[in-house]
Amino acid sequence: MDSAEFDGFASEYDQLLRKTLSVTGEDPEFFHEYKVRELARMAGALHLQVERILDFGSGVGNSTPFFRRYFPSAQLTSADVSARSLEVAEERFPGVATSLQIQGDRLPLADNSCDLAFSACVFHHIDHGEHVHWLSELLRVTRPGGMLGIFEHNPLNPLTVNAVHHCPFDANAHLIRSKRFVERYRRSGWTDPKVRYHLFFPRLLSGLRALEPYLAGIPFGGQYSITAVKRGSAGNLTDGPEEPSAE
Repeated sequence: MDSAEFDGFASEYDQLLRKTLSVTGEDPEFFHEYKVRELARMAGALHLQVERILDFGSGVGNSTPFFRRYFPSAQLTSADVSARSLEVAEERFPGVATSLQIQGDRLPLADNSCDLAFSACVFHHIDHGEHVHWLSELLRVTRPGGMLGIFEHNPLNPLTVNAVHHCPFDANAHLIRSKRFVERYRRSGWTDPKVRYHLFFPRLLSGLRALEPYLAGIPFGGQYSITAVKRGSAGNLTDGPEEPSAE
């Protein structure tokens, strides 16, 4: 992961994102809240007790206020390769999260140290050959019974592809098909990954959003999520089968 790339965008990230998303008719806050709200719903469906959350690739803290809203009693750790992004996040939301800069190829966290790991539109910025490694790191720091929830852009949605194409900080991004990402979850040891598709309708058609839960299995939403649970004990994890790379 390249820290310098996002250090350069940190101060103007929100402004650039707002411009990119204007075609949807929604502000960025709509999308940030949507993801955390959905994460809370999915964790609730598993009856997961969430006391410690890791936001992997937290950037300038756009998800932070919504973690406070939907997980008010949980301790939040924000981890990113970009020191400048973490500084901006702390300036925006002082004292709300513990900031950790990722350096090298390891998360600076102890084994089994979070109940819920989350990442929002980060993995398309990571070299695809490193996905299994970072998914394995997220497995390591998540406790048995804990959950990982990742949101990514859907490369099968033409509006999403167009938005990414015109977004300055996505210049080096490589979108990931959900099927390939599921394979990487399994190879890294996560159990029974589940895919859901989200964000089918722009604001102009917001009256139809009540239908979205019924469309979650249709692979044309603007984004998708993959959730999975860490099984076994700390010393006896359930490993997924080795599979060839999908690239």
